[in-house]
Amino acid sequence: MSDRTPIISIVTPTYNRANELKYLYKSLQCQSVDFGLLEFIISDDGSTDSTQSMVEKWKEESEILIKYITQNNQGPGAARNHGLKEAKGDLILFIDSDCEAHPDWIKIIYDEYQKNSFDAFGGPDAAKDDFSLLQKSIDFSMTSFFTTGGMRGHSEKMMAKFFPRTHNMGIKKSIYSKVGGFGNLRHGQDIEFSNRVRKSGARIKFLINAIVYHRRRTSIKQFFKQVFNWGVARVNLGKIDPAMLEKIHFLPSFSILMIIACFSLFVLFGLPLLQFFIILSIPLLFLSIIGSINQKDIRIFPYLLVVIPAQIIGYGTGFIQAFIRRFLFKQGEITGFKKNYYK
Repeated sequence: MSDRTPIISIVTPTYNRANELKYLYKSLQCQSVDFGLLEFIISDDGSTDSTQSMVEKWKEESEILIKYITQNNQGPGAARNHGLKEAKGDLILFIDSDCEAHPDWIKIIYDEYQKNSFDAFGGPDAAKDDFSLLQKSIDFSMTSFFTTGGMRGHSEKMMAKFFPRTHNMGIKKSIYSKVGGFGNLRHGQDIEFSNRVRKSGARIKFLINAIVYHRRRTSIKQFFKQVFNWGVARVNLGKIDPAMLEKIHFLPSFSILMIIACFSLFVLFGLPLLQFFIILSIPLLFLSIIGSINQKDIRIFPYLLVVIPAQIIGYGTGFIQAFIRRFLFKQGEITGFKKNYYK
């Protein structure tokens, strides 16, 4: 372990994710940079599993300086803020505990940092070959230009403003101090934070080759709840600043309403429902074929037939009910499913 003051502080919040955090740790041990540049700050949001004992072993064996701090469960935004208080580096990297870093992740970022080409950045997330078929399916559905308009930064083609997200994000410590830390939103803290960074005039860059591998949800139920909460979060974000609510964010809700309207017309006029479902299945089949080609694995085809509708319905219904409650009934922040932040 180096005695030098680190230049790069990697901050990861975690909660009962020992089984996933270990993959992140292993990926950081394979980074193609001088480990003396780094410190890895694990900000534990009140875990009750084996996280602490596991990290204590890492601190003894790793060439990277590892700091482990804890707090009562308050959510990932508060955990990141807690981690930043311990950070000594001038450049802060955020990566989530369910992610793994590509071996050149830090090198690519550090090269750009040395060129002074950004004040903050975001990068893409992807699936690894050893991920489950469901995780690969979710990865396509979450990142494809066809399903999200490229909003998550998986392509240089985007139909909305790019907001770095904390599964793969970095910022100069001076900019972080200028805009303040993460807020108290239950979901969407990273987008709200990125919006403040953008409004500060900071230079935000998309580093398309700085890839992390994101371990997605392991069941359709978990995935549905996650995207439902994101639909809710987008409305909450729009109430804070309309700049965070764009036309494309209405698309899943619009799709649901159009499907309901078309179904009602078929019933009203006595048209054959089989024809309705055949028409409805054409774009789903097309996207599932595209996804199978994208992930280079035909086995995910049947998963995509479920995952893509789950994403559209989950996000869309979350968005609709939050929009009605916030804009029509003037209610405060909507929380969605209230299970802990990390599931």
